[in-house]
Amino acid sequence: MPDGTIHGWPRYVLQAEAATIFAGAIWAYARSSQSWWIFAGGLLLPDLGMVGYLSNTKLGSIIYNAVHSETPPIVLLCAGYARQDPRLIGPALIWLAHIGMDRVMGGSAKAK
Repeated sequence: MPDGTIHGWPRYVLQAEAATIFAGAIWAYARSSQSWWIFAGGLLLPDLGMVGYLSNTKLGSIIYNAVHSETPPIVLLCAGYARQDPRLIGPALIWLAHIGMDRVMGGSAKAK
């Protein structure tokens, strides 16, 4: 597709994957016995990555895409579980929930 938009079956698979990440992160967060106020307050925090667009489009794109990659929160989550540190586990799960939520809402609709 010339505009990079993903259609049909591949889009549904990506959205199902995103919904699984979103639901799984919420489920794991619920089991962590951490504050839902912190979850609600932190859920949109990764979108601060858009501030880079104020400088220029290239920098904004790099920052936004880095903050919306699953790798950093998964590494943080693994470190949190390895250290049994809820101060790492909670933010990692919130971050993953944000990424899943964004992608369910259409963030994975473009090939990037």
